[in-house]
Amino acid sequence: MRIFFHPIIQSNLNNNIMKTIFALAAGLLFSMSASSQVLKPVKWSYAAKKTSATEATVLIKATMGDGWHIYSQTIPEGGPLKTTFAFAPAKSFSLKGKVAEPKPLSKFEKVFGTNVNYFEKEVVFQQKIKLTGAETIVKGTVEFMICSDKQCLPPQTIDFSIPVS
Repeated sequence: MRIFFHPIIQSNLNNNIMKTIFALAAGLLFSMSASSQVLKPVKWSYAAKKTSATEATVLIKATMGDGWHIYSQTIPEGGPLKTTFAFAPAKSFSLKGKVAEPKPLSKFEKVFGTNVNYFEKEVVFQQKIKLTGAETIVKGTVEFMICSDKQCLPPQTIDFSIPVS
């Protein structure tokens, strides 16, 4: 059964249907873009400072948003993912010791059933290197997990490249 309307009424119905379809499509696109925004509560920055003609310190800084924290390199077994660093081998430098970190905060987390060490707001990790070339680029990765009191994001691995001159 087909219903016929006067051409003016039919035109208004078509306009209203088109407006409704457009409004639904716009709403759907807006909600998809809002839900697909990537949550990035930590920003990494890098620097290096020469301490002598043959030595330098690489600085790797994490700046966290309010309410977020990352974990220390020293986490007991069964705890959350600890922050770890991997440096790509190079002929122009060698590592001196391990990555140093400031004294972390510590608290008991029921989820893990243990005390965990963590950092809030910002933390600077330091790696001393012995230079064997005039200029070098220290490359590597940092693996970490960032959490708030409400959620933890999946572990991430970030590449870094730090010029030392």
